[in-house]
Amino acid sequence: MNIRNPRHSCLVVFISFFSLLNAQVEIDSLDLDDKYREDQFYLSVTYNFLSNKPENVTQKGFPTGLHLGFIRDMPVNERRNLSVGLGLGISSNSYNQNILINSNIGPDNFDLIDGETISFTKNKFTTYLVEVPFELRWRTSTSSSYKFWRVYTGVKVGYVLFNSSKYEGNLGDIKNKNIENFEKLQYGLTLSFGYSTFNFHVYYSLNNIFKDTSLNGESIDLSALKIGLITYIL
Repeated sequence: MNIRNPRHSCLVVFISFFSLLNAQVEIDSLDLDDKYREDQFYLSVTYNFLSNKPENVTQKGFPTGLHLGFIRDMPVNERRNLSVGLGLGISSNSYNQNILINSNIGPDNFDLIDGETISFTKNKFTTYLVEVPFELRWRTSTSSSYKFWRVYTGVKVGYVLFNSSKYEGNLGDIKNKNIENFEKLQYGLTLSFGYSTFNFHVYYSLNNIFKDTSLNGESIDLSALKIGLITYIL
Protein backbone atom coordinates (compact mmCIF):
# COMPACT_ATOMS: atom_id res chain seq x y z
CA MET A 1 0.00 0.00 0.00
CA ASN A 2 1.47 3.32 -1.10
CA ILE A 3 1.31 5.98 1.68
CA ARG A 4 1.90 9.67 0.75
CA ASN A 5 4.58 11.46 2.74
CA PRO A 6 2.81 13.80 5.24
CA ARG A 7 5.54 16.40 4.81
CA HIS A 8 4.88 16.45 1.08
CA SER A 9 1.14 16.78 1.67
CA CYS A 10 1.66 19.76 3.98
CA LEU A 11 3.95 21.38 1.45
CA VAL A 12 1.36 20.97 -1.32
CA VAL A 13 -1.37 22.43 0.89
CA PHE A 14 0.87 25.37 1.88
CA ILE A 15 1.80 26.16 -1.74
CA SER A 16 -1.84 25.95 -2.84
CA PHE A 17 -2.95 28.24 -0.02
CA PHE A 18 -0.21 30.75 -0.78
CA SER A 19 -1.12 30.76 -4.49
CA LEU A 20 -4.79 31.40 -3.73
CA LEU A 21 -3.88 34.15 -1.27
CA ASN A 22 -1.55 35.82 -3.76
CA ALA A 23 -4.18 35.68 -6.48
CA GLN A 24 -6.71 37.24 -4.12
CA VAL A 25 -4.28 40.03 -3.22
CA GLU A 26 -3.72 40.80 -6.90
CA ILE A 27 -7.47 41.01 -7.49
CA ASP A 28 -8.03 43.11 -4.38
CA SER A 29 -5.21 45.47 -5.40
CA LEU A 30 -7.29 46.45 -8.41
CA ASP A 31 -9.99 47.66 -6.04
CA LEU A 32 -12.73 46.12 -8.16
CA ASP A 33 -16.19 47.66 -7.96
CA ASP A 34 -18.99 46.24 -10.08
CA LYS A 35 -20.68 49.67 -10.17
CA TYR A 36 -17.59 51.70 -11.02
CA ARG A 37 -17.82 53.96 -14.07
CA GLU A 38 -15.45 56.65 -15.25
CA ASP A 39 -15.37 60.01 -17.07
CA GLN A 40 -19.05 60.52 -17.74
CA PHE A 41 -19.15 64.34 -17.98
CA TYR A 42 -16.78 66.22 -20.29
CA LEU A 43 -15.77 69.81 -21.03
CA SER A 44 -13.48 70.68 -23.93
CA VAL A 45 -12.01 73.84 -25.42
CA THR A 46 -10.54 73.65 -28.93
CA TYR A 47 -8.81 75.72 -31.58
CA ASN A 48 -10.78 75.26 -34.80
CA PHE A 49 -8.76 74.90 -37.99
CA LEU A 50 -10.28 74.96 -41.46
CA SER A 51 -9.08 72.24 -43.83
CA ASN A 52 -9.35 72.10 -47.64
CA LYS A 53 -9.35 75.88 -47.94
CA PRO A 54 -9.80 77.40 -51.42
CA GLU A 55 -6.93 79.48 -52.77
CA ASN A 56 -6.34 82.75 -50.86
CA VAL A 57 -8.68 81.78 -48.03
CA THR A 58 -6.95 82.33 -44.69
CA GLN A 59 -7.84 82.19 -41.02
CA LYS A 60 -7.44 85.15 -38.70
CA GLY A 61 -7.97 85.70 -35.01
CA PHE A 62 -8.58 82.88 -32.56
CA PRO A 63 -11.39 80.56 -33.73
CA THR A 64 -12.57 78.55 -30.75
CA GLY A 65 -14.86 75.70 -29.89
CA LEU A 66 -16.60 74.91 -26.61
CA HIS A 67 -17.95 71.42 -26.09
CA LEU A 68 -19.70 69.88 -23.09
CA GLY A 69 -21.89 66.91 -22.44
CA PHE A 70 -22.49 63.54 -20.83
CA ILE A 71 -21.23 60.12 -21.93
CA ARG A 72 -22.66 56.94 -20.43
CA ASP A 73 -19.64 54.80 -19.56
CA MET A 74 -20.33 51.07 -20.05
CA PRO A 75 -17.40 48.82 -18.94
CA VAL A 76 -16.98 45.53 -20.77
CA ASN A 77 -14.46 43.68 -18.58
CA GLU A 78 -14.12 42.71 -14.90
CA ARG A 79 -11.51 45.35 -14.10
CA ARG A 80 -13.75 47.92 -15.81
CA ASN A 81 -10.85 49.72 -17.49
CA LEU A 82 -12.19 48.87 -20.96
CA SER A 83 -15.52 50.31 -21.94
CA VAL A 84 -17.72 51.82 -24.60
CA GLY A 85 -19.33 55.21 -24.21
CA LEU A 86 -22.44 56.73 -25.76
CA GLY A 87 -23.46 60.27 -24.96
CA LEU A 88 -25.17 63.54 -25.70
CA GLY A 89 -23.66 67.01 -25.77
CA ILE A 90 -23.76 70.54 -27.13
CA SER A 91 -21.09 72.46 -29.02
CA SER A 92 -20.39 76.03 -30.11
CA ASN A 93 -17.78 76.65 -32.83
CA SER A 94 -16.53 79.89 -34.34
CA TYR A 95 -14.30 80.27 -37.42
CA ASN A 96 -12.52 83.56 -38.12
CA GLN A 97 -11.59 83.80 -41.80
CA ASN A 98 -11.75 86.04 -44.87
CA ILE A 99 -14.88 84.77 -46.63
CA LEU A 100 -17.72 87.30 -46.71
CA ILE A 101 -21.15 85.71 -46.36
CA ASN A 102 -24.10 87.89 -47.35
CA SER A 103 -27.18 85.73 -47.66
CA ASN A 104 -29.36 88.85 -47.40
CA ILE A 105 -28.66 89.35 -51.10
CA GLY A 106 -28.76 85.74 -52.26
CA PRO A 107 -28.30 82.19 -50.94
CA ASP A 108 -24.99 81.75 -52.80
CA ASN A 109 -23.45 85.14 -52.12
CA PHE A 110 -19.97 84.21 -50.89
CA ASP A 111 -17.13 86.58 -51.66
CA LEU A 112 -13.43 86.68 -50.87
CA ILE A 113 -12.28 89.57 -48.70
CA ASP A 114 -9.09 90.66 -50.47
CA GLY A 115 -8.10 93.43 -48.05
CA GLU A 116 -8.14 96.04 -50.83
CA THR A 117 -11.66 96.61 -52.11
CA ILE A 118 -13.13 94.86 -49.07
CA SER A 119 -11.57 95.02 -45.61
CA PHE A 120 -12.76 94.07 -42.14
CA THR A 121 -12.10 94.28 -38.45
CA LYS A 122 -14.22 91.20 -37.65
CA ASN A 123 -15.44 88.38 -39.85
CA LYS A 124 -16.54 84.98 -38.63
CA PHE A 125 -19.22 82.34 -38.84
CA THR A 126 -20.47 80.27 -35.93
CA THR A 127 -22.31 76.97 -35.59
CA TYR A 128 -24.24 75.56 -32.62
CA LEU A 129 -24.75 71.82 -32.55
CA VAL A 130 -26.26 69.02 -30.54
CA GLU A 131 -23.84 66.08 -30.67
CA VAL A 132 -23.82 62.33 -30.07
CA PRO A 133 -20.36 60.93 -29.26
CA PHE A 134 -19.56 57.21 -29.36
CA GLU A 135 -16.23 56.07 -27.90
CA LEU A 136 -14.07 53.00 -27.32
CA ARG A 137 -12.27 53.61 -24.02
CA TRP A 138 -9.09 52.30 -22.37
CA ARG A 139 -7.65 53.56 -19.09
CA THR A 140 -5.43 52.50 -16.19
CA SER A 141 -7.85 53.67 -13.49
CA THR A 142 -9.54 51.94 -10.57
CA SER A 143 -12.50 53.06 -8.48
CA SER A 144 -10.12 54.75 -6.00
CA SER A 145 -7.52 56.15 -8.41
CA TYR A 146 -8.02 59.66 -9.76
CA LYS A 147 -4.78 60.01 -11.71
CA PHE A 148 -4.38 57.60 -14.61
CA TRP A 149 -3.65 57.26 -18.31
CA ARG A 150 -6.49 57.18 -20.80
CA VAL A 151 -7.00 56.74 -24.54
CA TYR A 152 -10.52 57.26 -25.88
CA THR A 153 -11.29 57.10 -29.59
CA GLY A 154 -14.48 57.05 -31.60
CA VAL A 155 -16.87 59.07 -33.72
CA LYS A 156 -19.08 62.08 -33.10
CA VAL A 157 -22.24 62.96 -35.01
CA GLY A 158 -23.64 66.47 -34.72
CA TYR A 159 -26.68 68.34 -35.97
CA VAL A 160 -26.48 72.11 -36.56
CA LEU A 161 -29.35 73.70 -34.67
CA PHE A 162 -28.36 77.28 -35.46
CA ASN A 163 -25.71 79.12 -37.46
CA SER A 164 -24.75 82.73 -37.96
CA SER A 165 -22.15 84.98 -39.56
CA LYS A 166 -20.94 88.44 -38.66
CA TYR A 167 -18.92 90.94 -40.67
CA GLU A 168 -17.68 94.36 -39.51
CA GLY A 169 -15.67 96.44 -41.96
CA ASN A 170 -15.77 99.07 -44.70
CA LEU A 171 -19.05 97.61 -46.00
CA GLY A 172 -20.71 98.25 -42.66
CA ASP A 173 -22.13 95.57 -40.36
CA ILE A 174 -23.50 92.46 -42.05
CA LYS A 175 -25.19 89.78 -39.96
CA ASN A 176 -26.80 86.56 -41.15
CA LYS A 177 -28.72 83.84 -39.31
CA ASN A 178 -29.73 80.30 -40.27
CA ILE A 179 -27.81 80.39 -43.54
CA GLU A 180 -29.08 77.66 -45.85
CA ASN A 181 -25.60 76.81 -47.17
CA PHE A 182 -24.50 75.12 -43.94
CA GLU A 183 -24.54 71.34 -43.89
CA LYS A 184 -26.91 70.37 -41.10
CA LEU A 185 -25.37 66.97 -40.35
CA GLN A 186 -21.73 67.00 -39.22
CA TYR A 187 -19.69 63.93 -38.31
CA GLY A 188 -16.06 63.06 -37.68
CA LEU A 189 -13.45 61.04 -35.80
CA THR A 190 -12.40 61.84 -32.23
CA LEU A 191 -9.36 61.03 -30.10
CA SER A 192 -8.71 61.97 -26.48
CA PHE A 193 -5.57 60.91 -24.65
CA GLY A 194 -3.45 61.93 -21.70
CA TYR A 195 -2.89 61.62 -17.98
CA SER A 196 -4.85 62.93 -15.01
CA THR A 197 -7.01 66.07 -15.26
CA PHE A 198 -6.30 67.70 -18.64
CA ASN A 199 -5.98 65.67 -21.84
CA PHE A 200 -5.41 66.36 -25.51
CA HIS A 201 -8.49 66.20 -27.71
CA VAL A 202 -8.73 66.02 -31.51
CA TYR A 203 -11.75 66.05 -33.80
CA TYR A 204 -11.33 65.45 -37.54
CA SER A 205 -14.39 66.15 -39.68
CA LEU A 206 -15.34 63.63 -42.36
CA ASN A 207 -17.68 65.94 -44.26
CA ASN A 208 -17.90 69.58 -45.33
CA ILE A 209 -19.17 72.55 -43.36
CA PHE A 210 -21.00 73.98 -46.40
CA LYS A 211 -23.07 72.34 -49.12
CA ASP A 212 -23.45 73.34 -52.77
CA THR A 213 -21.40 76.50 -52.28
CA SER A 214 -18.73 78.09 -54.47
CA LEU A 215 -16.27 80.95 -54.23
CA ASN A 216 -15.03 82.52 -57.49
CA GLY A 217 -16.17 79.42 -59.33
CA GLU A 218 -14.37 77.03 -56.95
CA SER A 219 -16.33 74.73 -54.70
CA ILE A 220 -16.00 75.54 -50.98
CA ASP A 221 -15.14 72.17 -49.45
CA LEU A 222 -14.12 73.45 -46.03
CA SER A 223 -13.98 70.91 -43.21
CA ALA A 224 -13.10 71.24 -39.54
CA LEU A 225 -10.07 70.12 -37.57
CA LYS A 226 -10.42 70.85 -33.86
CA ILE A 227 -7.46 70.49 -31.48
CA GLY A 228 -7.54 71.36 -27.81
CA LEU A 229 -7.89 70.17 -24.23
CA ILE A 230 -10.58 68.09 -22.58
CA THR A 231 -11.31 67.41 -18.94
CA TYR A 232 -13.56 64.70 -17.53
CA ILE A 233 -15.71 64.52 -14.41
CA LEU A 234 -17.28 61.44 -12.86
